[in-house]
Order: sequence, then structure tokens, then C-alpha cells
Amino acid sequence: MTALKENLERLEEAIGAACRAAGRARSEVELMAVSKTFPAEAIAEAATLGFTLFGENRVQELSAKVLHAAETGTWAMREKLHFHLIGHLQSNKAARAAELFDGIDSLDSVKLAERLNEAAGRVEKCLPVLIEVKLSPEATKNGVDPESNEAAQLLERLPDLLDLEVRGLMTIAPWGAAEDVTRACFRSLRVWRDRWAAAHPNLHLDVLSMGMSGDFALAIQEGATRIRIGTGLFGARKPPAKQPSSESEFD
Repeated sequence: MTALKENLERLEEAIGAACRAAGRARSEVELMAVSKTFPAEAIAEAATLGFTLFGENRVQELSAKVLHAAETGTWAMREKLHFHLIGHLQSNKAARAAELFDGIDSLDSVKLAERLNEAAGRVEKCLPVLIEVKLSPEATKNGVDPESNEAAQLLERLPDLLDLEVRGLMTIAPWGAAEDVTRACFRSLRVWRDRWAAAHPNLHLDVLSMGMSGDFALAIQEGATRIRIGTGLFGARKPPAKQPSSESEFD
């Protein structure tokens, strides 16, 4: 048995236990494999174990993996693999991101939404997006402040951007925080989702992407529908030498 398969079995036991403790069905929680910094071969192995949804932090990194996989034939079932961007996206990279990714889970401004919509239209794609919400005071965290004018304007603007498909919200809990602080962060995302869903019934906000290797059990208890697991699956990673801090926290 490979290390990845062993990790997956342990993880599934833990997810199942968390779901039972929360009175939820295992089928209510989607598992995203966070493959950032891991090679295309690791993604291929994960695919053999049934994974189809992968999270990447950087446009350039996935682009390089796609090229490598195409040259070596690493991804035999490429059409079944779905890659979502979970790292911060600069608006000047929106065009390439819309081409490359199957979803953008870190939408945080009207400007970025408009650029993604324009880029998705050019490639005739309806691009799924999640709004990233900043619920932590840490400077390294990205996302839109839920009480800001930017958030209000984004929610008003999104229904007019017909090449974007809004599916929900995403957040990251404070790093190394106490359990009650982490839980409050996840609960807050659910509260904002419910509030915005009521105020904007034309937006579909079903997805709550929250929880990583160290805190996914709390996220499940607070209503997560998608958890993002990297080290819990693939093992410890070595970050790139000059990796920006804003791209280092997505597990």
C-alpha cells in the first residue's frame, strides 16, 4: 500500500467520524486534494484513488504541471480532473487563469470578477467561482471584508456577469488559533452565507469551502461542504524558496 493510500484511509476515517459527530452524512462533505508544490505524478496517483478535484495556488505552477503531464502522458484521464485556483489571483492574470482552471475559489473584488467574466466569455466557458471572505485579522490572509462596500458591490454585480457561475464562499481560519476562535471563524462564514443567500436569492451560495488538514473536523461541525486537504494526503511539503506568504496557507 502506498503512503498516499494509507493517508487517504486515515483521512476518510477521520472525516467519517467528524460527520457522525456532527450528525451529517459523509456525502455532504466534498474532499479537495490540495496538490500545490506536489508534482504531476502525485496528482496522477491521487486520480487512481478516485480524486477528481484538486486545488492549486498559482497559475504558473499548474501551467507547468499541465505542460509536463502532456509531454509525458502522466494524466491519462485529464478530462476527468478538475483544478480550482485557491490562492490569491491578481487581476492581470485573470485571462490565463480562466483558460487554465476549472474554477476560481478566491474571488475577492469586483475588478477581478469583471476580468474573469470577460476572459471566460472569450474562451466560451461558464466559470465556477467562490467568493473568498476574509474573517481573520492576519495581514497575510486575502479575501473580501464581508462588511465592506466592496463585498456589497460584488454581490450586486455578480448576477450581471453571465460567464461566471457563483457557487458559494471560501475562507481560511487564523493560523494556530485556539479551537473556539477557529470554530467562530467557520461559523461566521456560514452566517454570512445565510445572510447573503437571503438578500440575493439569484446567487447560488451552496458551497462552504473551509477547513484544512489541521481543522477540518471543526469545519465539518460548522457546516463545511468542501474541505481542502494537502499535507494530510500528500505529506509534508517543502515550500518554494521565494513563495509569497499569501500563497502559503491553503494547506
